[in-house]
Amino acid sequence: MKTGIRVALTSIWGIVSFGLIVFVPAGTLRYWQAWVFIAVFMAATIVPVVYLARNNPAALQRRMKAGPRAEPRAIQKFIITGSFLTLFATMVFSALDHRFGWSSVPAWLCVVGDVLVATGLGVAMLVIVQNGYAAATITVETGQTLVTDGLYRFVRHPMYVGNVIMMIGMPLALGSYWGLLFVIPGGLMLALRILDEEKLLTEQLTGYRDYRRRVRYRLVPYIW
Repeated sequence: MKTGIRVALTSIWGIVSFGLIVFVPAGTLRYWQAWVFIAVFMAATIVPVVYLARNNPAALQRRMKAGPRAEPRAIQKFIITGSFLTLFATMVFSALDHRFGWSSVPAWLCVVGDVLVATGLGVAMLVIVQNGYAAATITVETGQTLVTDGLYRFVRHPMYVGNVIMMIGMPLALGSYWGLLFVIPGGLMLALRILDEEKLLTEQLTGYRDYRRRVRYRLVPYIW
C-alpha cells in the first residue's frame, strides 16, 4: 500500500479513535476541550507527516512501523503496551472527569494544555527531521550513523522529552487535573524504555558509548 494512502487511512482512523475514546466516556458531544484537543493533535501530527512524506519518506516509513507487534524485543513489547494503555487511560479518565465534574480547570489552562500537546508533538517531529533513523521501534539498522547535533546536543533522548511534554498537556487540554496522575506510570514506562534502548545502542551503535560520556543526561538536564 502506498505511503500516502496509509497516512490518509491512519489519520482517519486516528480521528475516529480519539472521538470514541473521549466522547463515549464523556457521555456528550458538548465537550469543547475534546474537540480542540483532537484538532490540535491531528494538525500537529499531519503537517509534519506530510513534510516527511515529501522530504524523507524513509524516515516516515520507520515511524509508521509502530506498536507492540512491531517491536523486536520482548521487553519493549511489554513497555509499549503499557505506554499505550497509559495514554488510553489518561484520555478516558479525563473524559470521565469532565462528565462527573471532578475537576474545574479554567479555559486558559486547557489552552495551555493544547499548547503543550502541540509543543511535545513538534519536538518529537523535529527529532525525526534531525535524525532520520529515529524509528518508532528500538532497532539499529545496517549502516546507521550516530546523530549528535541538534537537540541531541542537550539530552540523549530528545524525542522522549516531547513525549513527556505531551503527556502533561493531554489531561489539561481535556480539562482534567486528575488525569495528571497517569503521567507517573507513563513516565515510568518511558524510563524503562530508555534504559533498555541505551543498552542496545551501547552494544550495537558505533560511537554511542563515547556519546554517553559527552552528553550526560538522558531526558532532563541536571536531573536524569
